[in-house]
Amino acid sequence: MLRFGLRSKFIVLSCFLFLLPWLGYEYVWEMEKFLRQGQEKTLVGTTRALATALHERPALFDEQTNFLDQVIKGRDLYAYNLKNPIQLDGKLTDWEPYKALFWHYDKRYLQKTNKNHQASDLSFDHMVGKFDNYLYAVFNVTDNTLIYRAKNSLSITNNDHLKIGLKTPDGQFNTYIIAPRQDGWVNAFNANTKAPFTKIQGYFKRTQTGYTVELRFPLAMLGNKLGFAIVDTDSLNELTNVMSTSNLNNPSDLGSVLVPSPEISRILKGMGHSGSRIWVVDNHHRVLAQSGTIQNADGVWADGLKNQPPQNAWQRFEQTYLHPLYYKILTRPENEFIDTLHDVASMQGSHLANALKGQPASSWRLTPDSKAVILSAAYPIWIEDNVIGAVIAEETTNGVRTLRNKSLEKLFNVILAVMLIGTVTLFFFASRISSRIRRLRDTAEQAIDAQGRVTGSISYSDSNDEIGDLSRSFANIVSRLGGYTDYLENMSSRLSHELRTPVAVVRSSLENLQSLEQTELSQKYLDRASEGVERLGKIITTMSEATRLEQSIQSNDPEPFDLRSVINGCMQGYLLTYPKQLFTLDICPNSLPMQGAPEFIAQLLDKLINNALEFSEANTAIEVNLKQSENKATLTVSNTGTLLPEGLSEHIFDSMVSVRSQHMQQQPHLGLGLYIVRLVCDYHKGSVSAQNNTQNNGVTFTVSLPLAN
Repeated sequence: MLRFGLRSKFIVLSCFLFLLPWLGYEYVWEMEKFLRQGQEKTLVGTTRALATALHERPALFDEQTNFLDQVIKGRDLYAYNLKNPIQLDGKLTDWEPYKALFWHYDKRYLQKTNKNHQASDLSFDHMVGKFDNYLYAVFNVTDNTLIYRAKNSLSITNNDHLKIGLKTPDGQFNTYIIAPRQDGWVNAFNANTKAPFTKIQGYFKRTQTGYTVELRFPLAMLGNKLGFAIVDTDSLNELTNVMSTSNLNNPSDLGSVLVPSPEISRILKGMGHSGSRIWVVDNHHRVLAQSGTIQNADGVWADGLKNQPPQNAWQRFEQTYLHPLYYKILTRPENEFIDTLHDVASMQGSHLANALKGQPASSWRLTPDSKAVILSAAYPIWIEDNVIGAVIAEETTNGVRTLRNKSLEKLFNVILAVMLIGTVTLFFFASRISSRIRRLRDTAEQAIDAQGRVTGSISYSDSNDEIGDLSRSFANIVSRLGGYTDYLENMSSRLSHELRTPVAVVRSSLENLQSLEQTELSQKYLDRASEGVERLGKIITTMSEATRLEQSIQSNDPEPFDLRSVINGCMQGYLLTYPKQLFTLDICPNSLPMQGAPEFIAQLLDKLINNALEFSEANTAIEVNLKQSENKATLTVSNTGTLLPEGLSEHIFDSMVSVRSQHMQQQPHLGLGLYIVRLVCDYHKGSVSAQNNTQNNGVTFTVSLPLAN
């Protein structure tokens, strides 16, 4: 059975200290929730402050914002901010970072429906961008047949060409045509006067699937309307295909173009140190200006929390050993994550929808790679009681998470120190208690031998705690038990001494009465009285025998003798004394030298044989075996008959213990025979045991005695 001591129990109880990290984690988690709520309120306040700077300033917003019913992707263009100017060479290398922003135009954008139209016949990818004071446009056209403008031709439309339609800032509608004669640098022509228009510059280059066109023209000539059309003229006899961003034939059908407002960008630039990414959108969700990057938008919570190199030995130990353990549970904020709103032309979200309805709102979202949580807040921009747009600010929770991690690191350091000190203290406290209890246990076991006799005393403790009280109680109990045991041990000798005189008086009186003439009835009573006195005499003799043996053992000096000779001689006497009893002998032929008292061994064997005779069934043999096993001699006496009661095999050798039934009590027995056997074994430093035999039809007594070297 697994032992579960006090120290183990204290260590198990100290495991409840592990609740401290959990409680600390829950506390910091609740703190993080409050910090997120604070971050949310702070971000809404940031958008409110910026929106206040934009209220009632209609000049900052394009008037098209008020009159446009809806924004249609592909028709209404958005000029993305370009990081660098575009080199007009037709290779599209500078456009590679913006390939995801290209819009694909297919047969849906044909001016006349053609069910037989194939993508290889005509299609193109297109986008516009803004850098400094110029608007850039790119077209990657798929055309299975490319027709250049003839060198001697005065027409600029009987060939493949690009048509541009725009409104100037003063509202004038103009159209321009790009009709190249060959690959290379191109300029536009005024569609009405056919005069060259050098402000629109570009580069035309043929490709395996069609051609590419890159254009650039000043933003100053552009209003809020812009459209492009690719005209495919395969031959004079075939139908001309026109694929356009919007209808360039009707100025009212021309698509809108939104160029990020430089004025709003300058206002946002002042908010660049707010720790947020900020957007300004119109009421059609189009982005008017943008400032900051979300990777650096940790908010004000991350100020002063940047990781610093360790300054001392403790910080180096903490960083090397503790932090890897802590971050099995914690997660480090990631600055590298997927941003789905990078360079978008249009914003969406429930917070923006509510803001455009006039209600400030915020929302949380998880990045697609689940590495960061982004908080977005939106606040409406008002012009004459109308919502003209909204300010959107975004931050990650990295600052809050960093603050949480720093708090948990410090908290875990304190908790680990408390747990370590608490566990060590509890361990030593439990060790102290358990050692005191073990000493008390050992002292108690040494004070009482295996037979229950008090052989010593318990040294009590002067401590004022419960263990000290227990040791003093044990000492008192053992002292009283010692006195009582001494009284019981000497009672037989006292009784035998005190009873001899009255028994002798009764016996002499009966003998005197026997000499007188008696009647038949009186003689009968005298005989019964004589028989009773005789039994009392035998009882007194038995009691005296045990007492004498104990005294003899204490005073006897051991002498060398041959155990085999003693056992063999005794058995020869039993064969003569009990001629009707069957004996089976198996005595080893070798001599068995011992140190002790041969008369005690004879007395031991006498008690065992008498016990076997009383309990043997008729016509069954008593088996006596004597064998040598290494440096020990083993004597066994077995008989067939009554079995030992269950649980009595360990106590049958105690004083005053007997298993004889009432009908077997023909002779007086005080249960001292086997007690004498044990005394003899103890004197010879041996052992004795009794158990039912393997056939379960009798009892076997086994005596093991050490041999002399």
